[in-house]
Amino acid sequence: MESDALFSLGAPAGSRDAPAGPAGVDGFTPVADDSPLPVRMRPATLDELVGQDHLLAPGAPLRQLVSGGAPMSVILWGPPGSGKTTIAHLVAAATDRRFVAMSALSAGVKDVRAVIETARRQRRSGGPQTVLFIDEVHRFSKTQQDSLLAAVEDRTVTLLAATTENPYFSVISPLLSRCVLLTLQPLDDEAVRGLLRRAVADQRGLGGALTLTTDAEDHLVRLAAGDVRKALTALEAAAASATALGTGRIDLATAEQAVDVAAVRYDRDGDAHYDVVSAFIKSMRGSDVDAAVHWLARMLVAGEDARFIARRLVIFASEDVGMADPDALSVATAAAHAVEYVGLPEAQLNLAQAVIHLATAPKSNSATTAIGAAIADVRAGRGGPVPRGLRDAHYAGARGLGHGTGYRYPHDDQRGVVTQQYVPDDLVGTDYYRPSPHGAERSVATRLPLLRRIVRGLPAPATPNAGQRVTEQTAPAPAGQNGRPTTDPGGPGTTQDSGTNAAGEGQ
Repeated sequence: MESDALFSLGAPAGSRDAPAGPAGVDGFTPVADDSPLPVRMRPATLDELVGQDHLLAPGAPLRQLVSGGAPMSVILWGPPGSGKTTIAHLVAAATDRRFVAMSALSAGVKDVRAVIETARRQRRSGGPQTVLFIDEVHRFSKTQQDSLLAAVEDRTVTLLAATTENPYFSVISPLLSRCVLLTLQPLDDEAVRGLLRRAVADQRGLGGALTLTTDAEDHLVRLAAGDVRKALTALEAAAASATALGTGRIDLATAEQAVDVAAVRYDRDGDAHYDVVSAFIKSMRGSDVDAAVHWLARMLVAGEDARFIARRLVIFASEDVGMADPDALSVATAAAHAVEYVGLPEAQLNLAQAVIHLATAPKSNSATTAIGAAIADVRAGRGGPVPRGLRDAHYAGARGLGHGTGYRYPHDDQRGVVTQQYVPDDLVGTDYYRPSPHGAERSVATRLPLLRRIVRGLPAPATPNAGQRVTEQTAPAPAGQNGRPTTDPGGPGTTQDSGTNAAGEGQ
């Protein structure tokens, strides 16, 4: 079975009661001359490990783990190619502990229990301590992870687990609390470059038989995107091409022919998925259109569901653009329809247009705060009965109950708006909607104070001078408040319709 990092695992060793190998390793495939280059170049000592300086200081948990100085269980969390399984190999080779390696892709509860039972028997008979390495531990179900708890708790086994997923999401809390979490960082370009040069010169690698040009090296480093396994695999492919051509060097053309697709750190079901989507939304919210287009491309290249992206755009159009550009919702909805109607790859053009529109649009979260404040009041119990004048009066007997009594029809007034109570008694005077001064919402902010005064029957303020009038009309209402009027007396369409669309679609 293939491991996540620099070498392979053999068949699950945990299900058989076998002694450890010569180096105390049980479950790893031995390195052969024809093993892949990443396997041959795995670090032989901890000092050869590159890119994890924050974990390699004297006395640091990683050094203690490798030396066997402390029998602590550890979860290694890091991206592919950062050296998680390599660390496991170093642990296996550096001490006299019995080492059992298995992968969560193929092992089950039965295999885990067999390893634990063997470890318990050996412990009782004075045998060596057992280190159980589980690769891809996030793929274990809750039940499978539960089966480890007791053995880890009483140190029947020392657990060494590796995962590419955020363990706070993928590992159960009881197991996480029994382990030390070590976070491995992706390798930077210089670290990858150093490992490529080592592989070219080292006898375990190309042994100096070929040279690697600078531009070819740059190409491999860029395509690896921090994944050293990807870099070494690409180097091996390029070396094979150069050898077949009878040349003694790997140039850019040879490297490009060997591999032409960069590694993309993205898992649709994993932690990177949420990180990329978060960066995508925040870039649009921050009006950085170039960053937003980059994250869109990242998701599309990684195979993200275009419908998911479209849904996020529709939500964003109301959550972060809203009334500042009411057309944004139409643009986002049209892009979502295009995804369904046209499909990829062509629909990426529609998504890109929508992203550019949303990122460059004026921003307002007034719809988000308005509906949020209103929902909070409802959940807190605010809001009494519907006022009698607003109740349904169309069924027999409704009039006898007083339903509809006193209702004033706004269209009967030449202004299209009348003084009338529309909210329950305990919400009279409450403002939820706070228009921003951005984009198209500026005009709403100008007329909203007048509408609220008419609807609520408040007296007009003392006549101000021109400068004061502008300030009074454009000043936003207090945060978290709303008093949406029924109609816009200044022209066709209603303020109520615009506000409802923005708030409703944002939910």
